[in-house]
Amino acid sequence: MAKLVNREIYLDFLKRHQDKPIIKVISGVRRSGKSTLFKLFSNYLEESGIPTEAIIMINFEDMRFDDLRDSKKLYDYLLPKVENKAKVYLFLDEIQHVANFERVVDSLFIMDNIDLYITGSNAYFLSSELATLLSGRYVELKLLPLSFAEFVSWKTEHGEKLTLADYYNQYLSSSLPYTLFTDSEQETLEYLQGIYSTVVLNDIVTRLTIADVRVLERLIETLFSSVGSLVSTNKIRNTLVSNGTTVSNKTVEKYLQGILDSLILYEAKRYDVHGRALLETHSKYYAVDMGIRNLILRDHSQDFGHVLENIIYLELVRRGNKVYVGRIGSRKVDFVAINEKQELAYYQVALTTLAEDVLERELRPLKEIKDSYPKYLLTLDDLNKEANYGGIKKLNALDWLLRE
Repeated sequence: MAKLVNREIYLDFLKRHQDKPIIKVISGVRRSGKSTLFKLFSNYLEESGIPTEAIIMINFEDMRFDDLRDSKKLYDYLLPKVENKAKVYLFLDEIQHVANFERVVDSLFIMDNIDLYITGSNAYFLSSELATLLSGRYVELKLLPLSFAEFVSWKTEHGEKLTLADYYNQYLSSSLPYTLFTDSEQETLEYLQGIYSTVVLNDIVTRLTIADVRVLERLIETLFSSVGSLVSTNKIRNTLVSNGTTVSNKTVEKYLQGILDSLILYEAKRYDVHGRALLETHSKYYAVDMGIRNLILRDHSQDFGHVLENIIYLELVRRGNKVYVGRIGSRKVDFVAINEKQELAYYQVALTTLAEDVLERELRPLKEIKDSYPKYLLTLDDLNKEANYGGIKKLNALDWLLRE
């Protein structure tokens, strides 16, 4: 069985930007499917008539290319392969391993015959130097692990016939593509442990030169146990101190940024709905994959409401939105999603609203929003799973996740 999972939405992004004079940048947590996406796209190029020799692909996590982690050696290696040639499609995978890679990317980009694609497994590879150097000359695709729709589609195509609830329970084990091919829960956990260890040691500890790794791990545990809850740097520090970890606010801020840059965690800032402005204090944090969260918090009882909220957050991001936590006076709405056209939509997420008092509590913040943008209440209810409360649409969350 070929271990390639089709990522049609992301593939369409590359097709849209093919041959355009702009660098295609794909960012995403380790093993989220970036290399697979490159392989799928190169297959598409060959099927479209592009000769194999016009497609150059280098993965800098492959030991065969270790010598090319030096920017000058990489440039000298590539130059004879692209100079005086017709169109060349160049894929540089996990380019953050190349020292001063920005210079190579900039030099290659100015060559008219190169269509350039790069990936990285952390956010900081596209920060500061590269973003400044390539300002206005790149488009970024933020690749996430499998959506629920992709997960269900793959399972059904390979012969599984389950209820949506059963698919959802499987999905909670992990959404990373390779876990579709693991044969047991133990094998899945071992795979996730490898990814987590690599992220912590390579993408955070090494970059930030952290001496006391245990402090970092306790911070990660604290953040993953607080998924879906509003927290501040000071609150995080106080939690760590109360558990016997001595740490300063400055260190918490530094480590937190490193964790966010590693892309195993995402931040949702607060948004004042009435004032149409971001709020500086308190944020919510969401895990990139529930399997990694389960690995870190093995003795943690599942908070299924916040787990569902986490999955909805990732799906809203996957659909191209900027996603915030809404504040309406003294009340909160789970998500304010702003699309590329600057159109808003509001989402409240709950496991169930069959009890009248719970329904009223969940609807109340949405009712206080007086604009005409769409408002949704997403639950796992099968009874009364779709309803309309004065313009607020109630939908079954799993049905919503399957919709484009």
